[in-house]
Amino acid sequence: MERWSIEVDKQYLSFSVAHFLIFPDGSAERLHGHNYRVYVEVEAQLSRFGLVIDFQHIKPIVRALCDELDEHWIVPGEHAELRYEVLGDGGVEVRYRERVYRAPIEDVLVLPINNTSAENFASYLGRELRRRLEAEFEELALHRMRVAVEETPGQRGVYLFEPQ
Repeated sequence: MERWSIEVDKQYLSFSVAHFLIFPDGSAERLHGHNYRVYVEVEAQLSRFGLVIDFQHIKPIVRALCDELDEHWIVPGEHAELRYEVLGDGGVEVRYRERVYRAPIEDVLVLPINNTSAENFASYLGRELRRRLEAEFEELALHRMRVAVEETPGQRGVYLFEPQ
């Protein structure tokens, strides 16, 4: 069986965000930031033009996803205990146990994830990338997609999609 894929690994496919991770015992990191880097592999049927997908088509989509996250405080909207509230004065209040944070609404991005781990960032980006690719490239016969989000060099969370 023959298989084809492309890999995208560009320095500019990155984003900087603030977050804090909540651990299984309920403890949490202090609010801090990372410069994350994104890696993408797409495996699909080779088109009649000899391409999985043109690099010039996928890179802007990944870059746009990174730009949407960049320079935000990421809040996990699906965490069981963490709560957030948009206030009438243009702010957001975030509460986790005894901690209370407040920030301007334009600085906060609530994602449909349960924690701000590299694995969850990879799954969020992977699902969004898949959705956008399928919407824009109907002829793309996706066999597998891998998205990795590197928190620090050599340390990545990975999302893998393989349709049944």
